[in-house]
Amino acid sequence: MVLRMKYILVIITSLFAQFAISGMAGAVDIQQVKSPDGINAYLVENYTSPLITISFSFAGGATQDPRGKEGATRLLSTMLDEGAGNIDGPEYQALAEKLGMEIGFSAERDYFTGRMQTLSDNSSESFNLLRLALNEPAFNSQSMERMRQAVLLDLKRAKTRPRSIASRALREALFKGHPYSRSKNGSIEAVSKLTRNDLVNIHRRLLVKKGLVIGVVGAISKNELAPILDFVFSGLPEDSGLDTITNAKLAFGQKIEKQLDIKQSIVSFALPGLRRQHPDFFAAYLANHILGGGTFSSRLYDEVREKRGLAYSIYSHLATYSHAAFTMIGSATSSSKVDETVKIIRDELKRMAENGPSARELETAKKYIIGSYAIRNLDTSVKVASVLVAIQQINLGIDYIDRRENLINSVTLADVKRAASKLLNTEPTLVVVGPTGKS
Repeated sequence: MVLRMKYILVIITSLFAQFAISGMAGAVDIQQVKSPDGINAYLVENYTSPLITISFSFAGGATQDPRGKEGATRLLSTMLDEGAGNIDGPEYQALAEKLGMEIGFSAERDYFTGRMQTLSDNSSESFNLLRLALNEPAFNSQSMERMRQAVLLDLKRAKTRPRSIASRALREALFKGHPYSRSKNGSIEAVSKLTRNDLVNIHRRLLVKKGLVIGVVGAISKNELAPILDFVFSGLPEDSGLDTITNAKLAFGQKIEKQLDIKQSIVSFALPGLRRQHPDFFAAYLANHILGGGTFSSRLYDEVREKRGLAYSIYSHLATYSHAAFTMIGSATSSSKVDETVKIIRDELKRMAENGPSARELETAKKYIIGSYAIRNLDTSVKVASVLVAIQQINLGIDYIDRRENLINSVTLADVKRAASKLLNTEPTLVVVGPTGKS
């Protein structure tokens, strides 16, 4: 009964925190914290709820998986809360539940990330569990086999999922020979052969202080946070020497068809993009929003769904990695309508590349992108903590949230037309998954 009441309290305080953070989203006061041992973090204090959220990332990610051991980083992400120090897996998870603590890890392409949220009254015990997970994971053989089977099941299912097939084909075509061409989840063959020593090695290489960035939101002060940063992170190695990842050279102009007996074919386009640090990024972002990123207000949505009813959804987005960027367009349409859908998308790409958007489209896009930012990114403590990490990962500056509106408003119509022309005047790589042999 006590444990159930604890969960009810966590749910109530989490909901309250969402409303509280939403109310302060217009003016996020970010402080830089430096611990006695030199661990840096961005902090947003918020005492309207008794919660503390910490997000963090380590440089590297799945691109650091050794060849033939793809999926090691993904398997690592499932194992850090499966026992640590002298605490076995079931006991570790029971302690986390008792504390009302949430903890999780993720293997991204360029980063290994983690997050922990806890009640402030339980912060000492919760931060100790986090410290143990990061510094002293047990890698118990039984837990490892159980998590391996879960990863393998997901990989097996992905072999028959149309969207997964399309994503894999597009990635392999665009990034041939580059680490980005590999699935961040690994392969059935590689994951099946991973050993405990493989996890020990990838843990030692990735979880180091060099490249570590941290974001904290909640009921904790700058002075309280500084020694906690040392307690949790200072025991990690300084550096382990990550493999150098070169910038990818993307291959456009390809057409790949994957035959699959399904009623709705998957259609995917890839064109050039701009990395987040590029000075024209917001010009490209606005062009993409008008093209297909604005969902219900975009040109692609209007032409493909509203006017012709060819697809339930169609979208475009800018995919930005540390060493590559591309513009992605995706949709699912009746297998008998693939050719028509592809033609309409190509026509819209050509129209945007040659003429760009109208002044009215640009103004509408700016208002939406500026106005929706707080709602989409700053309405919960978890999202704010993630933003604090993201702006450090790509060195946007501690004042980025304050500057963002001016950065967007300073983009001119000429800027957007130039970006659209640069990115969309390329023959795209096209992937179609379905029973069709056309398009």
